[in-house]
Amino acid sequence: MAFAHWLLLIYLALIWGGSFFFVKIILREVGPMTLVFTRAAGAAVLLYLIVQLRGLRMPRDPRVWLLFCVMGALNILIPHNLIAWGQTRIDGGLAAILNATTPLFGVIVAHFATRDERITANRLVGVIIGMAGVALVIGPAALWKVGGALGQVAVLGAALCYAFASVVGRRLKAHPSIVVATGQVVCGALLACAPAMIVEQPWTLPRPGPATIASLAALAVLSTALAYIIYFYLLARVGATNITLVTFLIPVNAILLNGVFLGERLEIHQFAGMGVIALGLLCVDGRVFRRRGAPVSKPRLTDPQTADT
Repeated sequence: MAFAHWLLLIYLALIWGGSFFFVKIILREVGPMTLVFTRAAGAAVLLYLIVQLRGLRMPRDPRVWLLFCVMGALNILIPHNLIAWGQTRIDGGLAAILNATTPLFGVIVAHFATRDERITANRLVGVIIGMAGVALVIGPAALWKVGGALGQVAVLGAALCYAFASVVGRRLKAHPSIVVATGQVVCGALLACAPAMIVEQPWTLPRPGPATIASLAALAVLSTALAYIIYFYLLARVGATNITLVTFLIPVNAILLNGVFLGERLEIHQFAGMGVIALGLLCVDGRVFRRRGAPVSKPRLTDPQTADT
């Protein structure tokens, strides 16, 4: 990859890792459902404006919008709510580590849901190693801490949703990526509206402070809208295999941001689990086997935040 692409990749990991930091700040004053709706609505407006400025048109086929709705549910409504709810019970750095398992779930889902992405030997080894890392991250102590365990399971559920979204997204390849991103974010915002209004009734809450408002804006503009634009730009220029390197960088950035500014501290077994998950992802990616000289197929991995749209 060119040096400029590396810089963009690092920046993408920074703003996606920053999403766990922003969420933690927002949750001090705003409920998870309101957070998800505000994030999606802000990003939807910005992405739609970009589509219009580029002279593109949104599809009119109802079947395409039905797929957008499915993507909005699997890529935004369900996983963002699960992650936000999970972060009310666990640290943001830990959530980022668990969210990095998306490619592992992607391998499993693609094997059963597609005909051209079967599990190969290196992918199977990677999934087994990665899941062992997940068990290490959660740790036996979670059995006595139900709240923390449920928070971790929620984030893993979000990673599974992203994996399913990557399979559904294959049906939208005929459309420009920015249009697909806009369609799914618009639908995600519409789907997230009712739960936030009915369950949390945000208008009854105290007015959020400047830090919360700034974090909401950063989450919508940087970690959602801008992140989509950078992701698809890199995807077109460096390929799916190279862009999955962001999977390894997001937890590092999230841990640093949450540790420095929020005082979060992970336990030794969680750092060890992160290393094991990273090894599993390398095996799924095939780089470990290529270094040893073994021929492997190039897997099509999904990104932890956007899946493959």
